[in-house]
Amino acid sequence: MFGIGMKERDAAEVTVPHIDLASFTALIDYLCTDELDLGEEEGRAQRALDLRELAQMYQVPRLELLCAQALQESVAPATAVPLLEAAHTMGDGRLLAQCRRFVADHAAEVRASGGVEQLRDFGVAKGLLGDALDQVAELKGTVAKLKGTVAARDVELEKVRAEVAERA
Repeated sequence: MFGIGMKERDAAEVTVPHIDLASFTALIDYLCTDELDLGEEEGRAQRALDLRELAQMYQVPRLELLCAQALQESVAPATAVPLLEAAHTMGDGRLLAQCRRFVADHAAEVRASGGVEQLRDFGVAKGLLGDALDQVAELKGTVAKLKGTVAARDVELEKVRAEVAERA
């Protein structure tokens, strides 16, 4: 955008909407060094999201892939829900599935980190509720199978007890 005859090339000031200065600076640093630096651990996921958006906007596919990888590595109790919503918005099926699995497998930690309170997208909330209901149904099926197994073992145990009583 700075070298192919676009208005930004000769502009004294460039405005990039919806992106903070640190993220735009990280983009420029990447373009100059070919190295991705997302900064401090705090805020890495948001920076990766912002940079991914910039990479898509300015057609920098390698940076987009590096950001996608960084996002997948950033899934944790405190980031799972915001990343889940971002993945839903961006249409990133891989990150969406990873976040859904993480929330299901680490529900207590996500809840303790305030993840549930961070939910803003009702579509995502419905999806998580659907996942939870599926897990409950699966658990009920497992419990029913276990009850059947225990009942069958109880019957076998009673037969063995009856045989022992007859021999005695």
